[in-house]
Amino acid sequence: MRFHKYHALGNDYIVLDPRDLPSWQAAPTIEQIRVICHRNFGVGSDGILWGPLPSAQSEFGLRIFNPDGSEAEKSGNGLRIFSRFLWDQKLVTKTAFTVETPGGHVQVVIRENGQLLTIAMGSVSFDSAKIPVALAGATREVINEKVTILDREFTFCAATIGNPHCVIPLPAVTPELAHTYGPHLEKHPLFPRKTNVQFLQVIDRANIRIEIWERGAGYTLASGSSSSASAAVAYRLGLVDRDVTVHMPGGTIGIEIGDGFSIMMTGTVNKVAEGTMHPELFAVKV
Repeated sequence: MRFHKYHALGNDYIVLDPRDLPSWQAAPTIEQIRVICHRNFGVGSDGILWGPLPSAQSEFGLRIFNPDGSEAEKSGNGLRIFSRFLWDQKLVTKTAFTVETPGGHVQVVIRENGQLLTIAMGSVSFDSAKIPVALAGATREVINEKVTILDREFTFCAATIGNPHCVIPLPAVTPELAHTYGPHLEKHPLFPRKTNVQFLQVIDRANIRIEIWERGAGYTLASGSSSSASAAVAYRLGLVDRDVTVHMPGGTIGIEIGDGFSIMMTGTVNKVAEGTMHPELFAVKV
């Protein structure tokens, strides 16, 4: 069973091509996903990219699975990695094409022979019904709401770019914040579909820093959709301009915010390995 592994700023994914795995045409099972992604018992990754798949509107379809077996609607880093895979496998020969995910269609531009990619991620919405966020009262933009987690009250904003995000602006951010409060925010009753969590520090009007707890994956070194949502929140709060560099433990992503909070994301991808998974891998339950 062939696999292809890449990372985008330390956020690593395994690409599985359904054509290589005819017995898995309906997608890998939760048990298979968990063992493949496991850092000790499997190949190890922050998720699985299952594609290319047929798409009625885009040139390629893609499904994205988290290490716990749940499915993500969209992943900015995953989309860049999948697009690099398509380029490496010569499944695309032109540098611009489209990909469909459950979280929407995106436009991809290949740069620097696949090592740098720009993706039109779609538009960010702060609408509580679209994200969704279970706030009391009328549907509204989720801006500067309050939530208490453990011993601390936070002011948060929520957003969707095809997947849900909870963004918490703070004067300074640390990995410890994400590890301590991220798991509780991810599964808080406010978020009926759970949520990705970003702790946001504004450095200046062109730079922000985030620490990330990713839904279904945990602490993450980088995230494209988190970068998109966090930059959009910072812009919505009037704290940054339209061009923002997002700093994360794994590196930086460039975000351009257009009209209607449309997002253009630019970031790198690196190839790690390709190989064959042995059937014995699946003898272990994790």
